[in-house]
Amino acid sequence: MSGFVLYDDARARDFAPFALTRPAGELRVGARLQRERWARLLGSEATGFVSGEHLAQFREFDAPPAQRGPIAAGTWLVNTRCAPSLLATRPGDDVQLLRCNGRVAALRLRAPIESATLASGEWSLDEAAGAATAATAAAADIDGWWLEQVWDLVGLLPAMLAADVAALMPAQPDTRGIAVRGAHQVHVAADAQVEPYVVADTSAGPVLIESGAQVMAFTRLVGPCIIGAGSTVMGGRVAACSIGPSVKVSGEISVTVIIGHANKGHDGFVGHSVIGRWANLGAGTITSNLKNSYGDVSLWTPQGTQRTGLQFLGSLIGDHAKTGIGTRLSTGSVIGAAANVFGTRMPPKVVPPFAWGDAAPWDTFALDRFLVVAARVLGRRGVAAPADAAEHWARIFALRGSYASDAASS
Repeated sequence: MSGFVLYDDARARDFAPFALTRPAGELRVGARLQRERWARLLGSEATGFVSGEHLAQFREFDAPPAQRGPIAAGTWLVNTRCAPSLLATRPGDDVQLLRCNGRVAALRLRAPIESATLASGEWSLDEAAGAATAATAAAADIDGWWLEQVWDLVGLLPAMLAADVAALMPAQPDTRGIAVRGAHQVHVAADAQVEPYVVADTSAGPVLIESGAQVMAFTRLVGPCIIGAGSTVMGGRVAACSIGPSVKVSGEISVTVIIGHANKGHDGFVGHSVIGRWANLGAGTITSNLKNSYGDVSLWTPQGTQRTGLQFLGSLIGDHAKTGIGTRLSTGSVIGAAANVFGTRMPPKVVPPFAWGDAAPWDTFALDRFLVVAARVLGRRGVAAPADAAEHWARIFALRGSYASDAASS
């Protein structure tokens, strides 16, 4: 099978606060990154991504680079808002078109296409599939989910995790000393470490502890739940969560996605939230995930504040964001990338990128200072910053003004 290119359409590019710092293919959707979901389905690796120009120098682990120049014939072009099921059947060599829930999710190019054609995000796979060149293409249907809005990362999480963890479960699971309550399965990877007095409640779904993870005593894991490779759970209740690699978690956390390499290492409730990579939540950070009225939660987006239709929604916390000790976040908060939130007051529901403090007028986390801190944060995980990290973050820093203005007016 040929490689594939991940395409962020205009809607995906509005998935704040994450779209400012990462393409949608590098979001954790359910138990896996979007890119990993597509690689599993197509049996090949991503060769590039197309998103906003400010991500032209995005570099992160094994993520592909931004696509430049023509995309070759035979390449799969996939819409990153579609999350294929991990049990979806790999398409045959004759298939040129993949549909999910009646919409085009991926298209194998019959002729090269310039990546510049996709630059605005307005180009539609559905329209391309309806053109004469694709009218006779062999098509296949796949199971999966569509992300219509950024809050679907939370709203769809329990159902996706239940399916994902079951799909990732080995044929012969190993509970390795965990006290299990419930009918679903538990598996502990061979090189993971689990201390005594760990309980897995699988009444609502399976639990998977991946390679190199550590789960300490007095932890209660509630399925469906996945603890990513190299992550550490230091006690508390972790329920219906997708914990990415190299994460430290403690206290109570539920229905939450942590993309990876982030810390929530102390007490404090985090619920129905998404936490970006390299973020750090100070001790006692608490997210509200339910309004006192029990009504729908509204959320700020680049298109204005919108009703989510969700009764439970906590905080969307961007990459490299940090909260101070005792920080309290309102229901439906958006914390911008590289923001430092601290102080005695509850911050507003929208915190701009690189903001410093707990309320407007915000001080600015200067770019040179941020780069020094970011290098230290990566270094604690044994990761070196890319050679062009300063230029990459300068692009993002330059965009903070418009984001902050939009947020302040909502």
